[in-house]
Amino acid sequence: MSSFVYHFMMATFISSIGITLILLAKKGFKKHLSMRGQYNLGFLYFALLVIPFVPSRFISLLNIGNWANALSYNRGVTITNSSGSAEIITAYNSGWLQDFALAVDRSTPGYIPIIISGIWITGIIIVAIIAFMCHRKLCLIRESVKPLKDDELLSLFSRCKTEVGIKRNILIGSSIIVKTPMTMGFFKPIIILPAKKMTLNDVRYAILHELTHCKKRDIQVNCLMCIFQILYWFNPLVYFAFRQMRLDRELACDASVLKMLPKGYHADYGGTLLNFVSGLSHQPMLFSATNMGGSKPQIVNRVKHITSYVKETGLLRAKSICIFILMGILVLCKVPIVSALANSDDSRVDFRAENVVYNDLSNFFDGFEGSFVLYNLNEGAYTIYNRDRSVTRVSPNSTYKIFSALIALELGILEADNTVREWDGVLQPFESWNQDHNLTSAMQNSVNWYFQDFDRQAGIEQLYSFLSRLSYGNRNLSGGILDFWAESSLRISPVEQVGLLRALHQNNTIFETRHVYTLRDALQLSERNGAVLSGKTGTGLVNGAWGMNGWFVGYVETGDNTFFFATYIQGETNAGGSVAAQITLAILEYKNIF
Repeated sequence: MSSFVYHFMMATFISSIGITLILLAKKGFKKHLSMRGQYNLGFLYFALLVIPFVPSRFISLLNIGNWANALSYNRGVTITNSSGSAEIITAYNSGWLQDFALAVDRSTPGYIPIIISGIWITGIIIVAIIAFMCHRKLCLIRESVKPLKDDELLSLFSRCKTEVGIKRNILIGSSIIVKTPMTMGFFKPIIILPAKKMTLNDVRYAILHELTHCKKRDIQVNCLMCIFQILYWFNPLVYFAFRQMRLDRELACDASVLKMLPKGYHADYGGTLLNFVSGLSHQPMLFSATNMGGSKPQIVNRVKHITSYVKETGLLRAKSICIFILMGILVLCKVPIVSALANSDDSRVDFRAENVVYNDLSNFFDGFEGSFVLYNLNEGAYTIYNRDRSVTRVSPNSTYKIFSALIALELGILEADNTVREWDGVLQPFESWNQDHNLTSAMQNSVNWYFQDFDRQAGIEQLYSFLSRLSYGNRNLSGGILDFWAESSLRISPVEQVGLLRALHQNNTIFETRHVYTLRDALQLSERNGAVLSGKTGTGLVNGAWGMNGWFVGYVETGDNTFFFATYIQGETNAGGSVAAQITLAILEYKNIF
C-alpha cells in the first residue's frame, strides 16, 4: 500500500503539471478554439487522472511515459551514517572482490505511509458521503417529478428532439422543487422543468438546452468528474479544472442551441437564461445532473458569449481539432509512467522454463536471505536456489552499470577505443574515485560519477527507450536521472539478470557486437584452470533501515561451455556485493565450474 501511495502522489504531481498545461493552452489558444473545442480539451484531464490506476504493463504496451521520467523528482544520494560522515562499504579482502557503495538516505519512518494512506482513504470516505447526500437530494427531486400531460408541451418536446437529432427515449416532467430546467439519470435521462409558469419560448429553449446535454452524454461525464473529485479530494487544481470544464460545457451547449436558432432569437435565448439566474446557484460540484441555470456571474458570462456569438467557421473548427490532437499527443505520449500500481506484475516476474532444478544451497548463504540462479548454456538448464526470491524484483544497484556502459557505447557517448574519462576534481567519498578512469577500472571500482555522467548525457527518454527494448526489469526510472538504479525505482530479478547476461553473451540484443566485446573485456575479473570469470558486484544500504543488499552477476567461460549466474543477498549487516561474490565463488567451486 505504501508503494502505491508514493506512486499515486508522484502521478498526482505530474498530472497536475499536465492539467496546468491544458489550462494554459485553453487560455492561450482561446481565439483559435470553438466553444465545443474549449470543452473537449477538458476530456484530456481524465486521461491524466486515470494513469495512477492503470497497471503499468498496459502503459508500457502503449510506449507511454517518457515525460514522467523526465519530470520525475530526483531525490539524489545522501552520503551519511549515524555520525554524519561518509560511510564506506568494502569487502574485507582485496582485489576485484572489493566493493564500493554509498549509504543511501531514502527511507521514511514506516508509519508515515500508513498515516498518509489513512488520511487519503478517510478523505475519500468523507467526500463519498457528501456525494451520496447529493445523490439523495437528486432522488428526492426525482420522486417529486410529475409527468407532463399538456399535449402542446409534449408536441413541442417531440419537435425539439427531432431538431436536436435524438431518437432514443427521454422522459420529461415537472417538479415544484426545481427552480431551473435540469436533466438527471445516468441510464434513463429525464428532463425536469420547473412547475412555475413559463412562456412557450422559454420552454422550447430549455428543452433544446437539456436535450443537447443528453445528446453529448454530459450526465455521464458529470459522473466521471464526481468520481475523480472523490479520489483527488485533496487536489484543489482538480476541482478548479472541472469547474472550468463545467462552465465550458454550458458555453458549448449554449453555442449548440444558438446554432439551431435564427439570429433574431439569440437575444430571447439569453433572456431565458436570465430567468434562471438563481436556479441551483449553490449546486454542489458533486452533483451528477446538468441544469440550465447557475450563479449570477456564470449567467452573466454566458449572456456575454451569447450576445457576441458568431457561427463557427470551418477554419475555426479545423483549428480546434488540430489543437485538440496536438494536446492529445502531448498527454498520450508524455503521460506519467510512474508504475502507479504497486502490483505483483511490477514486483515479480513471470518466469517459465522447462528445464529447471531447484537446489537447497542455504548452507552457502550463512543466514542471509537471498537467491542464486545458474544457467548452463550447453544443457539449456537452470539451477535455482530460493524460487520465490529468484523472481522477486529488487534494486540492481551497481550491476546496472553494465548496461549504462553499453548504452553509452551505443550512443557514442563513450568511444570503444578510448574509454578514459577525466575526474572533474570534485572530492568523492572513496579515494579510488578521485582520479581518471577507463571503463575497466571504473567497473571494478564501481565509480558512480563515471557512469552517472553517461546517464546524464543520454537523458531519461533514451535510457527508458533502451531499457524497454531490453525488457530490463520494471523499466521504472522515476527515481531520478542520477540514481534510479541505487535502491530506488528501477527493479530487476535474479532470473532476469541471468537472461540479460545470456542474451549479451550470445549477441542477441540491440547492441552492436563490438560494443558488447568492449564491455566483456571490462567485466573480466579472474582466470583459473582455463576458466574465465567475468562479472559485476552491487551493494545497497538504505539508512540502515532495510539492511544491506548485495549482488554478484556474471558468467564463467570454461572453453567448451558458459555458465551464467546471479546471486542476490539481503541482511542486516555485511550483505554487500563482495559477500555475494564470495558466496557465488563457493557455489561455483562446489559445482566444479570455477
